[in-house]
Amino acid sequence: MTTHSTRLTRRTFLATTAAVVAAGATGLLAGTARADTLDEIKKRNKLIVGTGVLGLRPWLFKNEDGSYGGMEWEMLQYIIKKLGVAEVEMVSVEWETLIPGLKAKRWDIIFSGMTVTEERRQGAGIEFTRPYYFESDRIVVKKDSPFQKPEDLAGKTLAAPLGTVEEFQAKNLVSKGIGKDIKTFNDPAGCFLALHAGQVDAVIMDNTSYGGQLSVTPDLRTIGGVYNLAADEKWQDAQAKAPYKYGGDGAGVRKEDTALLKALNDALDAMDADGTRKAILTKYGVWDESLSKEAMMTK
Repeated sequence: MTTHSTRLTRRTFLATTAAVVAAGATGLLAGTARADTLDEIKKRNKLIVGTGVLGLRPWLFKNEDGSYGGMEWEMLQYIIKKLGVAEVEMVSVEWETLIPGLKAKRWDIIFSGMTVTEERRQGAGIEFTRPYYFESDRIVVKKDSPFQKPEDLAGKTLAAPLGTVEEFQAKNLVSKGIGKDIKTFNDPAGCFLALHAGQVDAVIMDNTSYGGQLSVTPDLRTIGGVYNLAADEKWQDAQAKAPYKYGGDGAGVRKEDTALLKALNDALDAMDADGTRKAILTKYGVWDESLSKEAMMTK
């Protein structure tokens, strides 16, 4: 992740149903509708993708020559070959407009490290592919801090990106006596800047964003191991009944796009069968066995 990025973090911002409905009702995205069927995508010979993570390594970024790079970009190159289309058009927007834009048909899919949640499936009314990535959280502190275990943070201040599952994770930790206060920031960069400025004592961050930040500011370490993602308490009952393991990132599609959903799932299955997904994630330094298809899909 680049520290100068101002976009809201990748996958886990909880777009509310009210925001989705309001955007559709006001016609905010009117006049930019796109085709919404697999046949029309093939006729266009192009897959249009909404993303809110441009500039956030290792997800999606631009090279100096203007070309794209990143693990999601490379996965998309594989996917379009399986769909039988020639190119991908990336539409970079603010995170909170991704779901409204999908429903208004500004793009065909969301491919932006978005965590599959029941709030999005039931509340916002979209569907997801099987996971192509899986997230977990870490407690991040400065290398020279005195904290060696989570319990050392009793009475201290935690930081988390606003409106993310990491914010809920922070609340869960505080309820267990790990930390006392929580400060939220608009993006991961703000959390880490606050940590280095001494405004907070620890940051609750997903493993991928932590890895990206570590490549920029290596004076960081984690304590307490791996924490599974925490759902919003309002949706915890629904999540407990969901047939999938919470924490997976999937491609978002409109409910009616059943043919497209199947084609995307077939492409992801093929990517696993020939080892391409593992090779891409290994290239970007994020692969471990928790990202295997079997591990991601076992509840």
